[in-house]
Amino acid sequence: MFLIHEILDLAIRLEKNGESVYRNAVDKVSKPDLISLLVWMADEEVKHARWFSDLKQKLETGSINPFMEEIGREIFGDMLGEKSFSHREVDFSKVERADDLIAIFIEFEKDTVLFYETLKPFIEDNDTLNHLEKIIAEENNHIAGLHKFLTDEANVSVVGD
Repeated sequence: MFLIHEILDLAIRLEKNGESVYRNAVDKVSKPDLISLLVWMADEEVKHARWFSDLKQKLETGSINPFMEEIGREIFGDMLGEKSFSHREVDFSKVERADDLIAIFIEFEKDTVLFYETLKPFIEDNDTLNHLEKIIAEENNHIAGLHKFLTDEANVSVVGD
């Protein structure tokens, strides 16, 4: 039902939407360490979008049915719009601590993984499924990196106290 290039288009859009959320949040916080984290996460989203875009270019994306490809883009566009994937909207102006901000980032990434996981039953092609697994692995790497960042920050705080 879904082809890899449709999923990659969706992944790129999710990353761009995430970047936009983080860049817009910079204007809503006043603490320099939180601003730095938001800028860092926005930059990471740019890297993720580039990674997906590069993957898309490496694959043969010729569609057998251009009409179905267009319908898929419209469905994804209507579904996503300018939203990031989160079960709740975040008021970044109320976030006070860096570890809380990182926890929000982790939640966003987990929501994205969950969305990709829900696509799996609708994929009939093994190559597409394998590429989706790579995308999920990349998102899980982002989560692991954020957890490591959170752990490193906690260790620095304990040492610095």
